[in-house]
Amino acid sequence: MKRFDLRPLKNNFYERMLHLMKEEIKDGENAIFLFEIGDFSPIQKSADLIYENGYTLMNSIKFNEVDWTIVVKKVKPEKKEIEEIEE
Repeated sequence: MKRFDLRPLKNNFYERMLHLMKEEIKDGENAIFLFEIGDFSPIQKSADLIYENGYTLMNSIKFNEVDWTIVVKKVKPEKKEIEEIEE
């Protein structure tokens, strides 16, 4: 498990986070990323990017008033099932 502090990058941490997952984290290993919350949009965007790039979001928690932490595992995520609603 490795921890990465992405707070100095402010709202521009997405490319760096994906680069670290690809280059620094071994298959099956976990990474902890710390970043600034801002207007809360980075939380959902980071979760979406993790899923879209084939990693599993294990946990997502508020670290303090201005920072957020996510734990990501370098394994394929489970497929999201879409529930159809009958009218």
